[in-house]
Amino acid sequence: MGAIYRREINAFFTSGLAYVFLSVYFLFSGYFFYQGTLSQATTDTSPMFNALFLIVLFLIPILTMRLLSEEKKQKTDQGLLTAPIGLWSIVLGKYFAALTLFVIAESIVFVYALILSYFGTVVWSTLLANYFAMLLLGAAFIAVGVFISSLTENQMASAVASFLALMLLYMIDSIGNGIPVEFIQKLFVSLSFYTRYVEFTMGIFNLSSVVFYLSAAFIFNFFTVRVLEKRRWG
Repeated sequence: MGAIYRREINAFFTSGLAYVFLSVYFLFSGYFFYQGTLSQATTDTSPMFNALFLIVLFLIPILTMRLLSEEKKQKTDQGLLTAPIGLWSIVLGKYFAALTLFVIAESIVFVYALILSYFGTVVWSTLLANYFAMLLLGAAFIAVGVFISSLTENQMASAVASFLALMLLYMIDSIGNGIPVEFIQKLFVSLSFYTRYVEFTMGIFNLSSVVFYLSAAFIFNFFTVRVLEKRRWG
């Protein structure tokens, strides 16, 4: 897994994708930090994190679109699949490389916290709760993106399909509200990535939401392994 991880990290930076991803993330997070926190004369970063949900939804598909689709397009996937390495090692190596880049981007919040400390007292419990929520969200979204990347050799198709899948996960509670059956509404709300995320930004720590995001990440990585397994023996 380590070799795959290092290879993907290098590929992110040599291709320039890492710089584009980080620049866009820093640009929008800086804008929302100014608009939602500094201009409001508050040290509460929750509005920034709330607004970043949609930005992450757009950026994750770009981050994950090449991870497996490029291997398939360049016909290097067969060599990878026949190498003496487990499928979980392949998937997790690529997954953690993307997650590492996401963590680097998200950690800009600690720079913002340093800035805020000059103007007032930073409520670290709230900031860390929001940071943790964004990390969980990114972990789940990246797993979805890696899975969809394993289904096609076209990077653009992978990005578009990932965006549509994440948008569906974002809107699932709204879709559920349109169904006049109470238990279905509750089911859809319980599957809502956005509703659970917003709870964190409001300072509500729910262990079930932590389990939900981690389970989603595991399930979609498992699906990716199954896709590769089928390709290996197909």
